[in-house]
Amino acid sequence: MAEQMMVETDLIIDDEQWLELNELTGGAAATCYQCGVCTAICPWGEVRDGTVSVRTMMRQAQLGLLDCSEELWLCATCAQCEMYCPRGVNIVDVIRGLRYLVWQQRQTPKGLPSLLWSIHWNSNPWTQPPSLRSAWAKDLNIPIFDPVQHEILLYVGCTASYEQRAQQVARAVARLLNAAEISFGFLGDDEPCCGEAALSVGHKPYFWEIANNTTRCFREKGVSHLVTVSPHCFDVFVNHYPAFMGQNSFVAQHYPQYLAQLLREGRLRLDGSVTRQFTFHDPCYLSRHNGELDAPRQILQTIPGLKLVEMAHAGIDALCCGGGGGRMWLETEPGQRFADSRIQEALETGAEVIATACPFCIACLEDSIKAQRVPELTVMDVSEIAALAHDT
Repeated sequence: MAEQMMVETDLIIDDEQWLELNELTGGAAATCYQCGVCTAICPWGEVRDGTVSVRTMMRQAQLGLLDCSEELWLCATCAQCEMYCPRGVNIVDVIRGLRYLVWQQRQTPKGLPSLLWSIHWNSNPWTQPPSLRSAWAKDLNIPIFDPVQHEILLYVGCTASYEQRAQQVARAVARLLNAAEISFGFLGDDEPCCGEAALSVGHKPYFWEIANNTTRCFREKGVSHLVTVSPHCFDVFVNHYPAFMGQNSFVAQHYPQYLAQLLREGRLRLDGSVTRQFTFHDPCYLSRHNGELDAPRQILQTIPGLKLVEMAHAGIDALCCGGGGGRMWLETEPGQRFADSRIQEALETGAEVIATACPFCIACLEDSIKAQRVPELTVMDVSEIAALAHDT
């Protein structure tokens, strides 16, 4: 038997890199004691032979080491690992910090620099001109927000402003607000980007710049209460703006939270019958990142005739659609898409419709339905279902 040869390699720890990473993440990785729960529970293990070694990335963060491999960019920031981390480590924030160091090395995946340039030039990641931002609402007669006249600002966000399928969600939310006789406005073509796309791919300094400009815009416009179409926008407003700017000068809600409140107050009624069987897909950025499980279900359960059945994994245990963490802007190999597994779970419930409350989830789930040729399933946003019940 040939003798095995030991190969020694030098391990160089960059103190400045370590200090920067700790500043970016607030030292979040320090409490990790390498138990491996994060690696074991990562949803990539459901679709690949080998999972993503989150534990290895945590150890690299502790030492200030940098690995520019693909694995760092596979993370969908679904936070499933955080739910079961015995030390409560903010793993997602560590991943984002490591990604920023890769930005500094100019070794990011192809396409991500163009994403940031689009935000810089167009104030959106969809490479669309700002002059088309309000085109989705051209026939709805939504006024420009006036703090004297309006209760809330409807913050549409980049995806619902430009992506055709998500535009239908924005229109449904606007219809429901009108049905409840809520005085609201939007910012039209002047609506600023929230910066979530930049944060998701780890460019924190640019996110801070965007957030500073957006906060300044809100102050100038007199915004004190806004309702978002996307849970990703809601998440950055609630969890990331105050982290570096102090207390927000505005209150932010995701639209299911606001609609559920209107239902409780009797300002909105959903009396029309919808006699179909639904299952609900919890968006990661609403459920795990923000602990909101009830509001979307309360809306659905209010609708006469609607039957709601839960999937095997629901609530904080729901399977990720795969669209977070910048994955919307990166290619995912066929057979490795989280949403494929979610479609199979939905089929097992016997439901006709998957309800959700996130534009990214809608895109991923509908893509998987088409790819797997599952015509018996459709995807609807909670706002679309509620609007259908109101109009029936």
